[in-house]
Amino acid sequence: MSTRILFVTHSFPPPDRPLASVGGMQRVAFELDAALKDKATGRTPTTADFQYGVRALVSSWRWVHLKAGPFLLGTWWLLWRRARRQDLDVILFSSMVTAALAVPLAGLFRRKGIRTAAIVHGQDVTKPVAAYQRFVPRVFRALDVVMPVSGATGEACIERGLAPEKVAVVHNGVDVERFDRLLTRLEAAPTRIAHERTALGAGTLLLCSVGRQVRRKGFAWFIRSVMPTLPAHVHYWLGGDGPEREDILAAIEETGLADRVRLLGRLSEEELVDLYRSSDLFIMPNIPVPGDMEGFGIVMLEAGLTRLPTVAARLEGIREVVTPGENGYFVESGDKEGFTSRILALDADRGALDALSMRTEAHVRRTFSWPAVAENYLRTLIVLPATEGAPEGKGAPLQG
Repeated sequence: MSTRILFVTHSFPPPDRPLASVGGMQRVAFELDAALKDKATGRTPTTADFQYGVRALVSSWRWVHLKAGPFLLGTWWLLWRRARRQDLDVILFSSMVTAALAVPLAGLFRRKGIRTAAIVHGQDVTKPVAAYQRFVPRVFRALDVVMPVSGATGEACIERGLAPEKVAVVHNGVDVERFDRLLTRLEAAPTRIAHERTALGAGTLLLCSVGRQVRRKGFAWFIRSVMPTLPAHVHYWLGGDGPEREDILAAIEETGLADRVRLLGRLSEEELVDLYRSSDLFIMPNIPVPGDMEGFGIVMLEAGLTRLPTVAARLEGIREVVTPGENGYFVESGDKEGFTSRILALDADRGALDALSMRTEAHVRRTFSWPAVAENYLRTLIVLPATEGAPEGKGAPLQG
């Protein structure tokens, strides 16, 4: 009997603008949905016998907060009706936001034998708001399984009352096919980013970072603490925007590095990939910020597909993305001498850097492609324990 899975997410970008929702949580929902659809339709192989559907809020990030309330209310009504009809076996929530729907419906789900799981990304469980933190344990109790994107995120869940036996870590993935298509297009028609990189000259070492400019990313720290210790041919470009932009600009002014540090702002999908493939090292200089953790770090996987290795702070979920010597290296968070020495060593031995770049791409393709990650999700979802009151035979694990 096929297991009927419904994926519930409030994080889908418009189909013609895949980067309109730019956070890691949004990218995971969008690409996991595509991977599960491919497996359900036979486009990619799977050992699971399942039927798949999705309930999604499609919106640019700018309007999500206005649309989320009506979407959640409508989804509650949909889930209530479908649970009453028993035409679902498993509900997978894309985050703690949508998983909140399990709280008022938990009793009905258990009586009808419907099992529930939720992906947890990091900040959606650590958000430092007292009322929210009181609500988080109720969501955990309502779910059958919680699927954090890293062990560090799983530890944060357990600290907030999740039973350890409910934890099933499934790492994030990256869309290899999408990047291959983009890289092919960019070889024929590079963006302004590639042209501006060429203008720097062949002897330049270009570092880059990408992400929402918030304090935990450590961008301002890196500019103040590390960039002044690096030689003049080392440049640093940042893609993205966010509330720390003014502090980053202040750091550039304080260090007098306006000629070597550039804020690129929000980038198109093509510009983003061109930044990756035009750079020599990806920098992930995160610093610890209470209540705001890095759950995983998808940007390091995206960079890796363009043969861009990472030098990263050994912190939180980042620890599960980088395999030292395969797709980058770690430095202790806040260790400016460590960042400086690692960057200088790779700059001095470009042959070693080229070899690391080749290993990086192979490692990401082998370990983090979405078909493999989606199969990991299915292995967890199809063996969820039957809930109390399930009819005989309903919700039994599938045979591979």
